[in-house]
Amino acid sequence: MTLGIDIGTHSSKAVLTSNRGSVLVTKERPHSLSVPKAGYAEHDADDVWWNDLVVLCRTIIEKAGSLPETATEEIDAIAVSAIAPCVLPVDRQGKPLRPAILYGVDTRAQNQIAFLNGTLGEQWIRDNCGADLSSQSAGPKIRWVRDVEPEIASRAWKYMSSATYLVFRLTGAVVLDHYTAAFFDPLYDLTEQRWNTDLPADLICSRDQLPELLWTSEAPAVVSKDAAAETGLRAGVPVTVGTADAAAEAVGAGIVGPGETMLMYGSSMFLISVDKRLGRPGRFWTAPYLFPETFALAAGMSTTGSLTQWFRKTFLDLDASAAYHVLAEEAAKVAPGSDGVIALPYFSGERTPINDPDARGVFAGLSLSTTRGHLYRAILEGVGYGIRHNLEEIENAGHVIEKLTAVGGGTRNDLWIQIVSDILGRTQTVRESAGAAFGDTVLAALSCGILDSREEVQRWIPPATYIRPDPSATPIYDSFYKQFRDLYEVSAPVVHNLVETSRELDRRATTVTDGR
Repeated sequence: MTLGIDIGTHSSKAVLTSNRGSVLVTKERPHSLSVPKAGYAEHDADDVWWNDLVVLCRTIIEKAGSLPETATEEIDAIAVSAIAPCVLPVDRQGKPLRPAILYGVDTRAQNQIAFLNGTLGEQWIRDNCGADLSSQSAGPKIRWVRDVEPEIASRAWKYMSSATYLVFRLTGAVVLDHYTAAFFDPLYDLTEQRWNTDLPADLICSRDQLPELLWTSEAPAVVSKDAAAETGLRAGVPVTVGTADAAAEAVGAGIVGPGETMLMYGSSMFLISVDKRLGRPGRFWTAPYLFPETFALAAGMSTTGSLTQWFRKTFLDLDASAAYHVLAEEAAKVAPGSDGVIALPYFSGERTPINDPDARGVFAGLSLSTTRGHLYRAILEGVGYGIRHNLEEIENAGHVIEKLTAVGGGTRNDLWIQIVSDILGRTQTVRESAGAAFGDTVLAALSCGILDSREEVQRWIPPATYIRPDPSATPIYDSFYKQFRDLYEVSAPVVHNLVETSRELDRRATTVTDGR
């Protein structure tokens, strides 16, 4: 058997599979996201990441013990994945020095991005790292720790990402996969696939403070006795290097070869397009994929599922399942284009392709006849327009998209998936899988030889359904898509001024409070 554990933004999940890829046991555990101030997003590495892993391991082992087909079997390998890239400084005993700073939804390091761009030059960063610095880059966040919390930086032994910390707690090894490392711009040399040796240690951090780089399906260490006592796992079980949740989800959906692209409908939207060549530097994140001699062009939208969650909590006082059913019914009664209502889904800034941390949500075209159903459908359509924008720019960068595979919790929203296919004018292959944790079990199987090659991965992947575009809806969306793009361009200056005004008022309030 193989065990996969994934730590997400709002929940964690574990999956146990047989050596034929059959899912034997699953378990999910919710947790909270800390937002101490606007633009910040954090997790407590022990209370959230490690505690979830311990509870999930013990629950999975207990459940597996009651299954007759697992009575004589043991776990052959373990793989973990988690939201990434995260920045977690730890001391020499491996204890976290502060809450972990999360991936692109945390936009605190804008001053550090500007500093590094000015110091290194934007062109140098593109040439060496394959992408512009953004809120998805871990390097500026490490520099933020140095600038804002120097006492913590002075005690930092290592800077870990999320999977790094989990593997460290399980095995004592300090490792990071190449895919996640590529998001540690500007610390990772994309062409040489190693940590950049040209950067001075006092610019961000020293090379010794970074993990050892390995490929995702390698298993460099085994479960320690201490970790076994905590988790209930057997000491000596191999543990893979781990990876980012989106990459693990892509593997679990069968995304292993060139021309395949994943749309991950989660709290945020993440896209991974696999290619056999290194992409051109630009606005997207280019990285080695999970296997040697493959590359990935990655993109991400900041608020998608979290936006529908916000809307549901704000405008409908029902439990989640009932609320989403009501909203879907109301939105389905609204014609494509939401009767001229357009939503910019940038409620927490936006990552690709606009890379604008100061973008904000906008509803345009409201009237006295606008209903809740119009607003909800406009949100679903706004996300669809954002996906189309990303895919167009990926193709403009020279990548070929032959197949779109949709995964994640958002695929359970039938209306949303149909709207996106209509906006794109493309068919989506929808995979019903156990998500990133299932992908982890595939990686674990590759690490221990249960699966001999990437080609064999396909026999583990569950059947798919196909969502084809409605030919009558796509031309309507073509017109509204252009207006969606125009709306951002004309509203951005006003929105940026609003954001800066809010910050200035916040600074004044803080100054007055500190003065008291």
